[in-house]
Amino acid sequence: MSWRQVILLSSLLAMVLLCMLQEGTSASVGNRPAAGEEASEGVKEKIFMQESDASNFLKRRGKRSPKSQDEVNVENRQKLRDDELRREYYEEQRNEFENFVEEQRDEQEERTREAVEQWRQWHYDGLYPPYLYNRHPI
Repeated sequence: MSWRQVILLSSLLAMVLLCMLQEGTSASVGNRPAAGEEASEGVKEKIFMQESDASNFLKRRGKRSPKSQDEVNVENRQKLRDDELRREYYEEQRNEFENFVEEQRDEQEERTREAVEQWRQWHYDGLYPPYLYNRHPI
Protein backbone atom coordinates (compact mmCIF):
# COMPACT_ATOMS: atom_id res chain seq x y z
CA MET A 1 0.00 0.00 0.00
CA SER A 2 1.55 3.28 -1.07
CA TRP A 3 1.48 6.46 0.98
CA ARG A 4 -1.10 8.01 -1.35
CA GLN A 5 -3.54 5.22 -0.64
CA VAL A 6 -2.93 5.59 3.11
CA ILE A 7 -3.64 9.34 2.99
CA LEU A 8 -6.73 8.85 0.81
CA LEU A 9 -8.09 6.14 3.11
CA SER A 10 -7.46 8.13 6.30
CA SER A 11 -9.06 11.30 4.89
CA LEU A 12 -12.09 9.31 3.71
CA LEU A 13 -12.42 7.74 7.15
CA ALA A 14 -12.13 11.15 8.85
CA MET A 15 -14.81 12.59 6.56
CA VAL A 16 -17.22 9.73 7.31
CA LEU A 17 -16.57 10.11 11.03
CA LEU A 18 -17.21 13.86 10.95
CA CYS A 19 -20.47 13.36 9.03
CA MET A 20 -21.66 10.82 11.60
CA LEU A 21 -20.76 13.12 14.49
CA GLN A 22 -22.54 16.07 12.90
CA GLU A 23 -25.73 14.04 12.38
CA GLY A 24 -25.58 12.80 15.98
CA THR A 25 -25.33 16.27 17.48
CA SER A 26 -28.11 17.72 15.35
CA ALA A 27 -30.43 14.86 16.31
CA SER A 28 -29.72 15.21 20.03
CA VAL A 29 -30.27 18.98 20.29
CA GLY A 30 -33.69 19.28 18.63
CA ASN A 31 -35.07 21.72 16.10
CA ARG A 32 -37.20 24.11 18.19
CA PRO A 33 -35.49 27.53 18.07
CA ALA A 34 -38.44 29.35 19.68
CA ALA A 35 -38.36 27.17 22.79
CA GLY A 36 -34.61 27.57 23.05
CA GLU A 37 -34.84 31.34 22.85
CA GLU A 38 -37.54 31.46 25.50
CA ALA A 39 -35.55 29.23 27.81
CA SER A 40 -32.38 31.28 27.36
CA GLU A 41 -34.29 34.51 28.13
CA GLY A 42 -35.58 33.01 31.37
CA VAL A 43 -32.07 31.92 32.35
CA LYS A 44 -30.66 35.34 31.50
CA GLU A 45 -33.24 37.00 33.73
CA LYS A 46 -32.26 34.73 36.62
CA ILE A 47 -28.52 35.18 36.19
CA PHE A 48 -28.09 38.79 35.11
CA MET A 49 -29.46 41.86 36.84
CA GLN A 50 -30.34 45.23 35.39
CA GLU A 51 -27.49 47.65 34.70
CA SER A 52 -28.80 50.18 37.21
CA ASP A 53 -29.05 47.51 39.91
CA ALA A 54 -25.53 46.36 39.18
CA SER A 55 -24.07 49.86 39.41
CA ASN A 56 -25.99 50.49 42.64
CA PHE A 57 -24.71 47.21 44.01
CA LEU A 58 -21.12 48.24 43.36
CA LYS A 59 -21.62 51.83 44.58
CA ARG A 60 -23.64 50.96 47.66
CA ARG A 61 -20.96 51.95 50.13
CA GLY A 62 -18.08 54.37 49.77
CA LYS A 63 -14.57 53.53 50.95
CA ARG A 64 -14.77 55.68 54.08
CA SER A 65 -18.36 55.08 55.06
CA PRO A 66 -19.00 52.70 57.98
CA LYS A 67 -19.75 49.09 57.20
CA SER A 68 -23.18 47.68 57.80
CA GLN A 69 -23.63 45.04 60.47
CA ASP A 70 -24.23 42.41 57.78
CA GLU A 71 -20.89 43.21 56.14
CA VAL A 72 -19.11 43.06 59.48
CA ASN A 73 -20.77 39.73 60.27
CA VAL A 74 -19.83 38.28 56.89
CA GLU A 75 -16.21 39.40 57.26
CA ASN A 76 -16.03 37.95 60.77
CA ARG A 77 -17.46 34.64 59.56
CA GLN A 78 -14.86 34.55 56.76
CA LYS A 79 -12.05 35.29 59.20
CA LEU A 80 -13.26 32.62 61.61
CA ARG A 81 -13.52 30.12 58.76
CA ASP A 82 -10.02 30.95 57.57
CA ASP A 83 -8.67 30.63 61.10
CA GLU A 84 -10.37 27.25 61.51
CA LEU A 85 -8.99 25.99 58.19
CA ARG A 86 -5.51 27.24 59.11
CA ARG A 87 -5.74 25.61 62.55
CA GLU A 88 -6.85 22.29 61.04
CA TYR A 89 -4.03 22.42 58.48
CA TYR A 90 -1.33 23.07 61.06
CA GLU A 91 -2.79 20.49 63.43
CA GLU A 92 -2.66 17.91 60.65
CA GLN A 93 0.93 18.87 59.82
CA ARG A 94 1.90 18.64 63.50
CA ASN A 95 0.26 15.22 63.86
CA GLU A 96 2.04 13.93 60.77
CA PHE A 97 5.39 15.21 62.08
CA GLU A 98 4.76 13.71 65.53
CA ASN A 99 3.97 10.35 63.92
CA PHE A 100 7.13 10.59 61.84
CA VAL A 101 9.26 11.41 64.89
CA GLU A 102 7.68 8.58 66.86
CA GLU A 103 8.46 6.12 64.07
CA GLN A 104 12.04 7.38 63.89
CA ARG A 105 12.46 6.97 67.67
CA ASP A 106 10.99 3.47 67.56
CA GLU A 107 13.39 2.49 64.78
CA GLN A 108 16.35 3.94 66.67
CA GLU A 109 15.32 2.15 69.87
CA GLU A 110 14.98 -1.11 67.94
CA ARG A 111 18.45 -0.69 66.39
CA THR A 112 19.93 0.11 69.81
CA ARG A 113 18.20 -2.87 71.42
CA GLU A 114 19.45 -5.19 68.67
CA ALA A 115 23.00 -3.86 69.01
CA VAL A 116 22.94 -4.35 72.80
CA GLU A 117 21.53 -7.84 72.38
CA GLN A 118 24.28 -8.73 69.89
CA TRP A 119 26.92 -7.35 72.25
CA ARG A 120 25.52 -9.42 75.13
CA GLN A 121 25.45 -12.57 73.03
CA TRP A 122 29.01 -11.99 71.88
CA HIS A 123 30.32 -11.36 75.39
CA TYR A 124 28.26 -14.05 77.14
CA ASP A 125 30.45 -16.03 79.49
CA GLY A 126 28.09 -18.88 80.31
CA LEU A 127 27.03 -17.51 83.67
CA TYR A 128 23.58 -16.35 84.57
CA PRO A 129 22.78 -13.48 84.51
CA PRO A 130 25.30 -12.66 81.78
CA TYR A 131 26.52 -9.25 83.00
CA LEU A 132 30.03 -8.03 83.62
CA TYR A 133 29.51 -7.53 87.36
CA ASN A 134 28.66 -11.23 87.70
CA ARG A 135 32.05 -12.39 86.38
CA HIS A 136 34.23 -14.29 88.81
CA PRO A 137 37.87 -13.35 88.97
CA ILE A 138 40.24 -16.14 88.09
